[in-house]
Order: sequence, then structure tokens, then C-alpha cells
Amino acid sequence: MQDRGPAAYIAEFVGTTLLVFFITAAVSLFVTPASPQNPAPFIDWSVIGLVHVFVLFVLIQTLALVCGAHFNPAITVAMTALRQIKPPDAGIYILAQLSGGVAGALLTKGLLVDEGKGVHYGATVVGPRLDGHIFGGMVAESIGTFFLMWAVVGVAANPRAAKDWAALSIGGALGAAVMVLGPLTGAGFNPARSFGPALVAHEFNGFDDFTLVYVVAPIIGALLAALLYAYVLTTPGATGEKPMEPVG
Repeated sequence: MQDRGPAAYIAEFVGTTLLVFFITAAVSLFVTPASPQNPAPFIDWSVIGLVHVFVLFVLIQTLALVCGAHFNPAITVAMTALRQIKPPDAGIYILAQLSGGVAGALLTKGLLVDEGKGVHYGATVVGPRLDGHIFGGMVAESIGTFFLMWAVVGVAANPRAAKDWAALSIGGALGAAVMVLGPLTGAGFNPARSFGPALVAHEFNGFDDFTLVYVVAPIIGALLAALLYAYVLTTPGATGEKPMEPVG
């Protein structure tokens, strides 16, 4: 494991800030909140999903060599389990990511005060299609983060992977998960992305429920993907090759 330094910590903060800003700005601009005249809100998840793809693609391309481009506490926890980052560095990463999430949401609030107020500046909530069921929200968030982490560990963490398409693969995984699961939970898949606008808009909808759906569930999904890929799919019996070096 390589040592991380101030440049990596700053890169994680800047990257998470930009990621959360573009996501929450897109939600603020492309979600029409419910009103007496329009009781069913319109949400263009295709546009919001593509924003996730392109923003994450650019951030990975520009910052991965500096910090590894986590921008997500769930990914940092999983990478720690894979021994790709030291626990002290992981702790600083998570603080930088949470701070970046708040900074990104504040940028959205400052720029889109009126447009974003009705959707709480991009805060994630368990949608009506799940009838507010917390367990269903946890399952959806776990699946989405599992898929994202599966791409990360498959194309970036695996030392044998071809990394030319890593940024697009990871961005595409996130965008696909957003388009499919966004109507269920608002597509967090990242505790920093959910925490920032929730804090800025004071929209936690029950702190315990928020923690279970948007913090615990993404971490579980990321850990399951990382450990399954590292310990099962890259064992000698499964591939004929040695396991992933950071884990062995």
C-alpha cells in the first residue's frame, strides 16, 4: 500500500465536491417537485444518470493518479478491506469526502436557491414506489453500490485488469444504477453524496432511517462486491491465476 498525502486528501475533497455539486444541481434542475397543480413529480432519470456517467468519468480521468478517485466513503471502506489504502489514510479520505459532499450541496444551494428548494437541493429519500419501506431502500442502495464497487474492483483495483476503459466502466456502472434504482431511493450509493444535501437542506427524514439506507447499506454493498470479487472470482481455482495481489 502506498502512503497518501495532502495532495490526495485535497483531490478527494475537490473531486467529491464537484461530483456532489453536478449531481445535486442536475436533480434541482431536472426534477419537477409535486404541487397541487401537478401531484405527480416528473423526474428525468436518463439525464440525471448521464450526468453521473460523465462527471465521474472526468473526475477519474483527472484525479485517479493523485488519490485513486474514491469520492465515496463506501468505496474507501471497501478499498481498506482490500488493503489498497491504510486505515489512517482512509479516515482522512472519509472526512474529506463528507466535507466535499457538504461543500457541493452548498454550491448548489447558493446557485439554485429557488430551483433547488422544492427538491431539498438533491437530497435522497426513499420514494413512494417502496412505500417508504426502509428495508427496501436498504436493498436498493446495497445493490446499486454493489454494482458500482464491482466495476471499481474489476477494472481498477485488480492489478491484472485492462485499465484503459476503467473510468468509463465505473462511470457507466454508476449511471446505469442511477437510471434503474433512482426512482426507488434517489440513487445515493455514496454516503457523502447523500449526507451533503441532507445536512444543507435539513432533510434527514429520520436520522436512524437515513443512516441505515444511505450509510450502512452502501457500505454493505461495497464490501460484498469487493470481497466476493477478490476472494472468490480471482482465486487460483476460479481463474487459473494467483489472487489479487493487494489481498493475498
